[in-house]
Amino acid sequence: MALTKDYVDLRAQWNYWLKSEMGWLDVPIFNTTSNHNTYDLESERIYREVFPNTPQNGPPGQEGLSYYVHQGDLLLVCINTSFSGLGGDGHVESEWLERVLSSHVDVAYKLVAGHFPIHAVNGYGRYPHWRVVPQEGEPFWKVLVRHGVLTYLCSHIIAFDVQVHEGVLQITSGGAGTVYGPGGFMPGRTEYLHAVQVAIDPVGLRYQVLDTDGRSREWLAWPLSVPPSDRWKTIVKEEAPDVFRDGWDGETIKGCDRLSMWRFSGVLQDSGIGGTAQTLLCGWDDCETASTIWIGFEDCPPRLTVRLLPEPGGDGQVWTGPTFKPGAFFDFQLALHGGMDPGGVLWRLSDNGAWSSLISSCPRGTEELRWPPLWTMACGPSGLSDQPFLGHDLKLAWMAQALPKVQ
Repeated sequence: MALTKDYVDLRAQWNYWLKSEMGWLDVPIFNTTSNHNTYDLESERIYREVFPNTPQNGPPGQEGLSYYVHQGDLLLVCINTSFSGLGGDGHVESEWLERVLSSHVDVAYKLVAGHFPIHAVNGYGRYPHWRVVPQEGEPFWKVLVRHGVLTYLCSHIIAFDVQVHEGVLQITSGGAGTVYGPGGFMPGRTEYLHAVQVAIDPVGLRYQVLDTDGRSREWLAWPLSVPPSDRWKTIVKEEAPDVFRDGWDGETIKGCDRLSMWRFSGVLQDSGIGGTAQTLLCGWDDCETASTIWIGFEDCPPRLTVRLLPEPGGDGQVWTGPTFKPGAFFDFQLALHGGMDPGGVLWRLSDNGAWSSLISSCPRGTEELRWPPLWTMACGPSGLSDQPFLGHDLKLAWMAQALPKVQ
């Protein structure tokens, strides 16, 4: 637990953890600092004593707290998100990280690990309490993108979460040893104790999330492998309902084994329309009180918005994306990935563009979503008068594929 001013007790906790909890381990372990174990100057000093073999190659003042390890094709950079010299919890530096990644540009696989998430997890966006402050997190993330880092590994939030921003994964694994009752720590979702097993090779990154019974609960293979969008099925407004109804049998068709992708293009209306919602695609079930899948624009300027019904009989949830210019041509792709929970609502500009997760406070994604039997294009469930698309030349292409389980 740490977080104590009784430093004799803090040393005793470290001693117990190293000799009892981790005494069985006979392979190297690379630790990161956290708000629990490096929370003031004295706890930082004790941390350095506890781990004397930590590489002393961190930024000035953070030797033994931040560091990097280069072994063969792998570069692991462990950064400190609680350094007292930067303001404590939720702060991070980027200049040293930039230098380290620049000096290892030819390394095939680059991982960066820290404690605090950069991007909010399940709506936990208050900073510096739950994530790195944005004015430091945003340039930090740009460094990761610029140098082709595979993933940022983090913790702090008692949950498992994955999302992607500008092509870089943020994998949050905070459920390895804390139990907060039957509902879990994250509201609206039952979390579970887990460990994440990751494999990296020229194909990409794959992981599976194992619970304490050894069951694989979640998994992902990244990057996505999909055919070029010019091979997707082109949809016209008149046939949209029949095309998307394919496979509906009246029973629950869960999204956990499914990747659905759409390419939308057209021209937005050239005028201010307030916050009028404009539908690109809508799927629903008459038994539900909200649309199962609604994709369109809201607000002014028009913002890409996705509304989902993550589980039958539940409440609708909202994901928001980028804004688009009124009167301009747009062309983008949207994906619903059943294996990425809330981070699996993704968008990119083109086949060669980088994927990014839309923003939501919902703790669920499409893993329990029931594929709807009824569909409309360019208008909502009630027909042409219901949230119509106000631009012109709307075009739509679609593809779906099964997601093989990672083992």
